[in-house]
Amino acid sequence: MLLLESGGGLVQAGGSLRLSCAASGSIFSIDAMGWYRQAPGKRRELVAISTSGRTNYANSMKGRVTVSRDHAKNTVYLQMSNLEPEDTAVYSCSARGATTRSAPQDDYWGQGTQVTVSS
Repeated sequence: MLLLESGGGLVQAGGSLRLSCAASGSIFSIDAMGWYRQAPGKRRELVAISTSGRTNYANSMKGRVTVSRDHAKNTVYLQMSNLEPEDTAVYSCSARGATTRSAPQDDYWGQGTQVTVSS
């Protein structure tokens, strides 16, 4: 299973961005898809995750982000608004699923996309 993110870039503070992540390759099932971010010198942290109809958001981004999924396209989106310079990070997509009926659940990661928010 491969994950490919798109939509990152440079935006001014207060602006918006929409990230997309499409899963491809061998996919039997995907239980969860979500977004994490890692800023320079900091640990990777959860931004938002969608599982079985439920969504969870990091407290630092509640009210400013919305995660959504297109199950038919195996794609997850992250709509971000009112961005702050502190949101600058590499945003990575993650999926938890199985590649075949007999394969165990596993976690898959994309390469990440840079989001830079200028002040």
